[in-house]
Amino acid sequence: MIRRRSFLLSIASSVAIAVCLAGPELLMAQSKYEYMFVTGDSEDSHFNQPYIDVEEWRAEPAEVPNIFGLTTQRQGAPPIQARHLYVHGGFKGTDTKFTFYFPPKEQYVGRFYQATHQLLTNENSTPYNVAMTLAAGAYVVQTNMGGSEIARSAELNVAGGTDPSIGSYRANAAAAKYSRVVAQRVYGSAHRPYGYLYGGSGGAFQVIDSAQNTSGIWDGFIPYVMGDPVANPSNFLVRAHALRVLKLKWPSVMDAFEPGGGDAYLGLTAEEKVALEDATRYGFPPRAWFNYVPQGTGPLGLVAAFVPLLDPTYLDDFWTKAGYISPSSSARAVRIQSSATVVRVIEQPAPTPFVMGTQLELSGVPSGDLTNIDLIGTSGEAKGKSAPIGAVKGNIVSFAVGANPAVVHGFHVGDTVTIDNSKYLALQTYYRHSIPKRGSVFDFPPTYDSFRNADGSPKYVQREIMVGLQQNVINIGATQGQIHGKMIVLQSLMDGDALPWGAAWYQTKVRGALGAAFDDNYRIWYNDNAQHVAPTTALQMTHVISYQGILEQALRDLSAWVEKGVAPPASTSFTVKEGQVLVPPSAAARKGIQPVVDLKVNGGVRTEVAVGQPVTFTATIETPPGTGSVVAAEWDLEGTGEYPIPGQLSDHRSARVAVAVSHAYTRPGVYFAAIRATSQREGDAETPYARAQNLGRVRVVVR
Repeated sequence: MIRRRSFLLSIASSVAIAVCLAGPELLMAQSKYEYMFVTGDSEDSHFNQPYIDVEEWRAEPAEVPNIFGLTTQRQGAPPIQARHLYVHGGFKGTDTKFTFYFPPKEQYVGRFYQATHQLLTNENSTPYNVAMTLAAGAYVVQTNMGGSEIARSAELNVAGGTDPSIGSYRANAAAAKYSRVVAQRVYGSAHRPYGYLYGGSGGAFQVIDSAQNTSGIWDGFIPYVMGDPVANPSNFLVRAHALRVLKLKWPSVMDAFEPGGGDAYLGLTAEEKVALEDATRYGFPPRAWFNYVPQGTGPLGLVAAFVPLLDPTYLDDFWTKAGYISPSSSARAVRIQSSATVVRVIEQPAPTPFVMGTQLELSGVPSGDLTNIDLIGTSGEAKGKSAPIGAVKGNIVSFAVGANPAVVHGFHVGDTVTIDNSKYLALQTYYRHSIPKRGSVFDFPPTYDSFRNADGSPKYVQREIMVGLQQNVINIGATQGQIHGKMIVLQSLMDGDALPWGAAWYQTKVRGALGAAFDDNYRIWYNDNAQHVAPTTALQMTHVISYQGILEQALRDLSAWVEKGVAPPASTSFTVKEGQVLVPPSAAARKGIQPVVDLKVNGGVRTEVAVGQPVTFTATIETPPGTGSVVAAEWDLEGTGEYPIPGQLSDHRSARVAVAVSHAYTRPGVYFAAIRATSQREGDAETPYARAQNLGRVRVVVR
């Protein structure tokens, strides 16, 4: 509980008021805990005994394990020299740990940056994040989100044995408040350091919850690649459905969405067409399939279990009641229910805290599509329990992300099991049956109206519970959009994990809550050709850029907004139609801070030439008003993702540049040539920080 010192608001738990605020279709939240409102001068009795066990000057930040969190922690940078005072500690009686990285006094300008992500398990920040923060004159604050006090699986979340507010914002808030005490001691100043919280993916929910449930802890917030509370896990399920149904058609569908492509729906069956239409109307970016077809269902395993846990009759209803399986569905034909016996249990170290190392050798494994299939115990300790299967090699199966360790360890030699994909098939179209009531707090008509009739009624039978709102990802009882501090939202237009329209929904909530104060406290910047995380493969490098530099510039702009009253560049101009976020083609009309690239090959987006015939690429690169100048252009004419050819820029102080290059291809084939452009606010071509990127792509067919 939190004791009052001078000002304290206590928000009643979401259990008590979710129905009042979000509409009668929302059932009570699972949590028995209250979401308390924390202020800068209140005391959280759970975190009132801080301690420090390490305090020493270091020349180089230590490397830390990469446990997911790629949207918050940039990895893989070479060793970085960044002198800092390393302070490590925690809070007695809790499992919460924190780390502060303080720059030398002459470098410090009175602020801190704090990264957050729901999957962070390590309180130490990465060297790149430390160096980036110190370069901005700030110190780093990071926690382990509460450690063992937060739920790491759907089962633990629903069981209610952990207080969701600890991992959502209270552990971070306690560390942020204590960091100010340490900073004042370190720098010998009574000045209150400004504080800024930023986080991506699930961390964006933590940032939003922090902005809505605290005051005076942080002065500004940056949620990025954020989802929508209702759409979790439906955004992964609509994707899973399309992945399964269009399995044999993906090469032609993906090619259609590439530059100079054709009709993606040509040659599709009725079921395939509906699956692709549903995914598009639910908000999946069509250009992003290039990445998500090979990637698969991604983090679905972390959240899919919420449906059977919170809506336990859905699976049986899907298979036995009318209104769930459409006449064109292939679900019954591909259903697998195969019996086997556990022959051997193979124990090996877990690769991460979220993926188990345990494997089972079974007496047999069925043929067919085993994607996200479940292993269900039919005898022994695990009888009646299930765990999702990950990789299958021969008769040896491993377990997927999200598998409950208690269930997995319940399988023993001699146990009988069933290999069953009934749950996965049923879950795939759950998105159709979990549409919020029209006009409710969590409704977003530009997306959800595609799944409603003209009179506003749902096209499909609806479930009584909104599973997405019962996962404790945010306090659904809070006034959505009532933020206490300035906020800049960053969203990627090719993100298949956090669908782009999720940020647009939240913008409507902030606008409604702040009213006339909206423009003085809120910005949203959409970034094209960017996905959920930074590109790491050659395929990704040819299609998308890293938004890391845009995030770094957003932190700088947020700091100037709070500390000096310098308003940041205008929000991106956009519309949302049938789930798709659309932006204007020019930099001046689009706004935001990302440069815009217009690339042509022989005057168009597609050309056909003979081997050895020269082709001409021309690109115009332009920055939005007041966002700096173009400092780099790099060509990738062969589509390797390496960008080996530098573009010739006459100067690094121009907001609009034109570059051109000629190239002849020596082998026949289809090539997707690209140019990657970089802008920087101060026109600094040498700095590694705050570099905003974008790219353009075209198709070259060589006969």
